[in-house]
Amino acid sequence: MKNQTLRLFFIAISFIYFIGCTPKTEKKLATEEKTDTFVVENYTKKEVDIVMRDGIKLHTTIYTPNDKSTTYPILMQRTPYNSAPYGEGKMKTKISPNVHLMREGNIVVYQDVRGRWMSEGVYDNMRAYIPNKKENQSDEVSDTYDTIDWLVKNVENNNGNVGTWGISYPGHYATISAIDAHPALKAASPQACIGDFFFDDFHHNGAFLLSYFRAIPLFGTYKDTPTDSAWYSLPEMKTQDQYQFFLDKGPLKNLNEYFQYDKLDVKTAENKDRIDDFFWKEIIEHPNYDSVWQSKGIIQHMDKVPSSVATMIVGGFFDAEDLYGPLETYKGIEKNGKENYNTLVFGPWDHGKWASSAVRNDVGNYYFGDSISLKFQKEIETKFFNHFLKGKGDKNSGLPEAYVFDSGKKEWKSYNAWPPNNMVKQDWFLSENQELTATKKSTAAIKFISDLKRPVPYSEDIKTVFTPRKYMTDDQRFAARRPDVLVFETDILTEDFTLAGDILAKLKVATTGTDADWIVKVVDVHPADAAENNDKMQDHLKMSNYHLMVRSEVMRGRFRNSFEHPEPFMPNKKTDVNIKLQDVFHTFKKGHKVQIQLQSTWFPLIDLNPQTYVDNIYKANEKDFKTQTHTVFTDSSIEFSILK
Repeated sequence: MKNQTLRLFFIAISFIYFIGCTPKTEKKLATEEKTDTFVVENYTKKEVDIVMRDGIKLHTTIYTPNDKSTTYPILMQRTPYNSAPYGEGKMKTKISPNVHLMREGNIVVYQDVRGRWMSEGVYDNMRAYIPNKKENQSDEVSDTYDTIDWLVKNVENNNGNVGTWGISYPGHYATISAIDAHPALKAASPQACIGDFFFDDFHHNGAFLLSYFRAIPLFGTYKDTPTDSAWYSLPEMKTQDQYQFFLDKGPLKNLNEYFQYDKLDVKTAENKDRIDDFFWKEIIEHPNYDSVWQSKGIIQHMDKVPSSVATMIVGGFFDAEDLYGPLETYKGIEKNGKENYNTLVFGPWDHGKWASSAVRNDVGNYYFGDSISLKFQKEIETKFFNHFLKGKGDKNSGLPEAYVFDSGKKEWKSYNAWPPNNMVKQDWFLSENQELTATKKSTAAIKFISDLKRPVPYSEDIKTVFTPRKYMTDDQRFAARRPDVLVFETDILTEDFTLAGDILAKLKVATTGTDADWIVKVVDVHPADAAENNDKMQDHLKMSNYHLMVRSEVMRGRFRNSFEHPEPFMPNKKTDVNIKLQDVFHTFKKGHKVQIQLQSTWFPLIDLNPQTYVDNIYKANEKDFKTQTHTVFTDSSIEFSILK
């Protein structure tokens, strides 16, 4: 009974963190759901197993409106997280993308993807797309096609139009649905969609997101029979101090013991190197962007999205998990589908917060306003699906090409392109007296020591989290005051300064070692007299001089020239390292300052680079990890995309 309770707990935790609800929001929604009887009073639920072209059966739950006086489109979400509750008479209390679409009537479908929960088959994490399938060959594209084909032919009262949506991993499956799409698919909304696991979630430019360590078994525990109970368990850290936990563990290979599921004595010679988790094994055996990761990426297949499918890509500017995916999905469709209806919506959200019913919109300590998510659900998301599934379905939807939230001015803007057409690229340079200037002043060398026994933390909080989010808007003063973090900032701005698009850090660096990580953070330094204090802010903070992190990114130095073919640094040689930071839309207001922070550790958000080149960091030994001295040259620059 205790084990079953733990399994249910793990299910709940994974659901909370991977669909985009914070624990507080989830608690609020759970309270609402106890009294919400709309679904049970207005829908009929049916569970079916749909046979795919290769004979595998996928468990599918169908909610159909009781009112049969009209026909309805089908809204579908395919998920690896479960389509529970299972069983006759057990129904969800919230269905469809939002409450408006639920209440006005749609046929709503949830499906467990292949190898997950009640579906047959064996799961493959980010299962590779097969462009030219032979007879009976299957992938997620064909599974989606076969499912839609069955639904439009067998579900009563459907109008022949299908829409797909999902957040995070379900968002990835919404992207999949649009590739080689079934003719009945008219609208797809990939939201916080995974695009490539070498750049989303578990990796950032080749650096491993150590903070995701506990999520590994969620995707890598083997299962080949349908089940309505969790078959995986998450590692127990037995501490509230994750910084110290990972520091004490040392090299990544010391984590292997957490992925041996029968709990054999890992100290014995025959067991110490055994790994049962297939996702962890995949990660540690493929440290570079090789054919395995390349085949699983979906961004490179955006040319397969037909113009018959309208797409609305949704994301959050402060999403710690999936920024790369939605931005690159949108840009990929734009590049390859000139005739496609393709729109972008990005707001001041962390992972999936746009689906929340909460009025207040904040990320961590930073407050952006009220009803931002509710406005999106009612005025954007509902309008999109209704137009393409119930309305004319033409390109005159009444929605903008890009609907984006300026996180500095805290207001929505509409553009007919993203990035906006009135955007220009401009280089800003570093200087030895900590200035960030529009002109290059000199070429100097600034040195700092990167001590792997005292790495720079990514947050000042002492806690253990399943997947970190709050740090995306954290006050960065704690880092700015460390000697191993270089700080460069402008004078106080005399007029507003708006960034709209990506940022490219063009660093010129050197190291006494043969490898290093390089982290760049773009920070909005608020005025000393800032008075708009957030009453939900941590007690020790104030808005006075708040250092808001607007964007950040890491580049594992070995991948500076190629993610597929890493190479060491030559000690003490000046070397170019370019780091692309994902898009922002942020106005640094008059009276604020723009700040750049540079560092080489970001712990334990990412794993520690040994700073000594080894072929595979996942197999590095304790002796490989060495303190090094790094140099940043002041002819380095930051290329901003500035709105004029």
